Amino acid sequence: MSEKEVPAADNEERQQPNNPLHGITLEKMLTVLRAHYSWKELNQKVELNCFFSHPSIKSSLTFLRKNNWARKKVENLYLELIASLKSADPQAR
Repeated sequence: MSEKEVPAADNEERQQPNNPLHGITLEKMLTVLRAHYSWKELNQKVELNCFFSHPSIKSSLTFLRKNNWARKKVENLYLELIASLKSADPQAR
């Protein structure tokens, strides 16, 4: 199979093999974080007004898309959560 015949998804995975966030949307990150933490806990872990004042996925997405510094904090929290969940699950190894 030549490079041109490789499915796009496989090609993208090979282009960013060391990027743990590749293919994960900001909405997916927020949904996973929100499923694990309350809004109050999220605000305690990453002090952002979008998690404190009238929190919702939609308003948080709007804020995080406009503020890259805040998005980085949320991405780091997501990566920490995923790492802790994997280390707690012996089958994930």
